[in-house]
Amino acid sequence: MNKAVHRTILKSLDEAAFVDGEGYFYIFTHVIFPLSKSAVIVVALFQFLGVWNDFLGPLVYINKESKFTLALGLQQFIGYYRAQWELLMAAATMVLFPPIMLFILRQKYFIKGIAVSELKD
Repeated sequence: MNKAVHRTILKSLDEAAFVDGEGYFYIFTHVIFPLSKSAVIVVALFQFLGVWNDFLGPLVYINKESKFTLALGLQQFIGYYRAQWELLMAAATMVLFPPIMLFILRQKYFIKGIAVSELKD
C-alpha cells in the first residue's frame, strides 16, 4: 500500500494557530515562514546565480559599456583578432568569488533545503 508522502507544510499547523486566535500575518511569520526558510534561501540562491551569470538578457537590453554587467565585461577581453587570456582568467576568478562566498556562508541552509524533509501527522 502506497502512502502519499507529504512534502509540504501541514495545513493542521496553521489551522491550530488560527484556532488559538492568531492572525494571518502572525501565522505566516511565526509558523509557515520558519518551516520554509531553507527552501526560500535555496530558491533565492538559485535566482541570484541565474541573474549573476546571465549573459544574453543584458546583452540585448544594455547598450552602454559603462552599464555592462560582469558577464558582459568578461566578454570584452576577447577581441576580433586576439584574446587576452591571462586577463580574462584573472577577471573570471574575481567574478566567481562572490557566488562562492555566498554559497559557503549559506551552505547550511542550502543542504537543508535540498534534503527532502517529511512532516508526519
